[in-house]
Amino acid sequence: MPLYEHVFISRQDLSSAQAEGLIEHFGTILSDNGGKLVEQEYWGVKTMAYKINKNRKGHYAFLRTDAPAAAVQEMERLMRLHDDVMRVLTIKVDEHAEGPSVQMQKRDERAERRERR
Repeated sequence: MPLYEHVFISRQDLSSAQAEGLIEHFGTILSDNGGKLVEQEYWGVKTMAYKINKNRKGHYAFLRTDAPAAAVQEMERLMRLHDDVMRVLTIKVDEHAEGPSVQMQKRDERAERRERR
């Protein structure tokens, strides 16, 4: 099956538990349609470069999936219809990178710098 990476931004007024619940919700949609959620990361609340729907910040989430195209299309369709999701980006990749994403690596590096001080 094809491999995909998804990033979506949800509204800033959600709690972090609700934002992580969205990840679970879209993962079950994939699995119901024959796909598999390989890895998921919650990046937290980040400031965006410009306002989207009057929001300056948003909850960022990253998904790595192994799913047929029909399952991904259905998940994207439901993401775009969901009121809490502001933006969606899906990329087809040849293979998933090992380890955490670049965003999570940056978070680890910042923690190491704080410990040294």
